[in-house]
Amino acid sequence: MEGLSNVPASGPVIIAANHRAVLDTAVISLVVRRQVRFLGKAEYFTGRGLRGRLMAAFVDALGFVPVERGNAHAGLAALNAGQNALNAGGVFAIYPEGTRSRDGRLHRGHTGVAVLALTTGAPVVPVALFGTEKLMPRGGKIPRPARVAVRFGEPLDFTAVTERNLRARRAVTDEVMAAIRELSQQEYVNTYHRRPDENIA
Repeated sequence: MEGLSNVPASGPVIIAANHRAVLDTAVISLVVRRQVRFLGKAEYFTGRGLRGRLMAAFVDALGFVPVERGNAHAGLAALNAGQNALNAGGVFAIYPEGTRSRDGRLHRGHTGVAVLALTTGAPVVPVALFGTEKLMPRGGKIPRPARVAVRFGEPLDFTAVTERNLRARRAVTDEVMAAIRELSQQEYVNTYHRRPDENIA
């Protein structure tokens, strides 16, 4: 682990990380000394029976905020959840790529991270995760022994950016992604990464 002191000890902060595996969220939660809030599928909180209750308790303890996916309001709900956590002085983590990288490369970031930074004034701490894709390979159900590392970069301050238009949001997002790329040394691809369930035209 490197650079953990770059995460402010108090006040709102956005953690923006590359996304290599399903266990990235657990790794970040374990190493950051403050409670970190993440977005989580609402289904995690609505399961029935003992198994459903245990899952809900587990994801709540990890800091997940339930958000409905697959509807027109999902994006707005996600931003609202992030803003609420930051306005309360908390830590909110986001994966700007929007989904796990299937090819190991770092893909173009979505501008939600910029919206949160520009509307709340919270600094953005770029983070690079290493080895989590070996800890829990895609399709696996049980973690495997693997060497995992986390590198935290210096906080990025965007309070001097007064514009809120698309160009400003894109510029802020690209700066965040450049910082993550510098930390992770991943090959960068200037296209959005599609989820497996997304149709490709």
